[in-house]
Amino acid sequence: MTGLLLAALIIGAIGIIIGVLLGIASEAFKVEVDEREILVRAELPGNNCGGCGFPGCDGLAAAIAAGTAPVNGCPVGGAAVADKIAAIMGVESGSSDKKVAFVKCKGTCDKTRVQYQYFGIDDCSKVAVVPGAGEKACSYGCMGYGSCVKACQFDAIHVVDGVAVVDKEKCVACGKCVAACPNHLIQLVPYKAEHLVQCSSHDKGKDVKAKCDNGCIGCTLCTKQCEAGAISMDNNVAVIDYTLCTNCGKCAAKCPSKVIL
Repeated sequence: MTGLLLAALIIGAIGIIIGVLLGIASEAFKVEVDEREILVRAELPGNNCGGCGFPGCDGLAAAIAAGTAPVNGCPVGGAAVADKIAAIMGVESGSSDKKVAFVKCKGTCDKTRVQYQYFGIDDCSKVAVVPGAGEKACSYGCMGYGSCVKACQFDAIHVVDGVAVVDKEKCVACGKCVAACPNHLIQLVPYKAEHLVQCSSHDKGKDVKAKCDNGCIGCTLCTKQCEAGAISMDNNVAVIDYTLCTNCGKCAAKCPSKVIL
C-alpha cells in the first residue's frame, strides 16, 4: 500500500513539474499574433483557393494584418468581405465591382476548321506544343481540352461544343483558369459588362475567315460606332476598355462577324 502511495506521489510531482516547465516554455517561446489577423481570418471564406496570390486564407489574413495585402484581396469574398475586413483594419475598403472570367473565343466545333485529328492527352498545355498547337486551324483559339475546367474549384467553367464557357453566377474571379490557359484566352471582366469580344486572333481578315466563321476580321466598324471611345483595334482584333464602355451595344449591332456579344 505504501508503495502505491509513493508511486502516486512521484507521478503527481512529475506532472506538476512538467506543467510548470510547459508554462514557463510557453511564455518564453510564445509567438505574438496580431489580434487583427485572427479577426480577419474569421471573415475570410476558407476556400483556400490561392486566387489571392497567398498560400490559403491563413496566408492572406497574415498579409492583410501586416499591411502587405489589400483588404479587398479575397476574390471569393468580394465586396461584402472586403468591407468587413476594412472595418477591422480601420481603413477604406476600396472594394471594386465584381469581376468574372470570360473566354475570348467563339470557335465552336461547327465554326472552326480542323487541320487534323488529334489523339492524345486531354490537356491544353500538352496540346499547345504539338504541331499547329492542336487540331483546330486557328492557333489563337480555345483548344477545348479543359485545362481551365480542371483548374476551377467552383465548377464555374465547362467546355461546350469545343469552347470553354464560364458560368458567371458561379465564377468568383479567383484567376485559376486565367493562369491555366496556354493561349491566354481568359480574362477577368466586370460582371456588369454586357458586350465582350469573343475572339483573340491576330490574323488578318482573309486568314481569319479561312480558319473560323466566328473570328474578328479587323474591319474596324465597331470602333467607328463607339461614341465613348471604348473600343479599339489591337493587332487586328477588337479590344474593349470596360472603364469607358457604356454598354450601348452599337459595336455589337454593327459587327459583321457577330463576335461581339
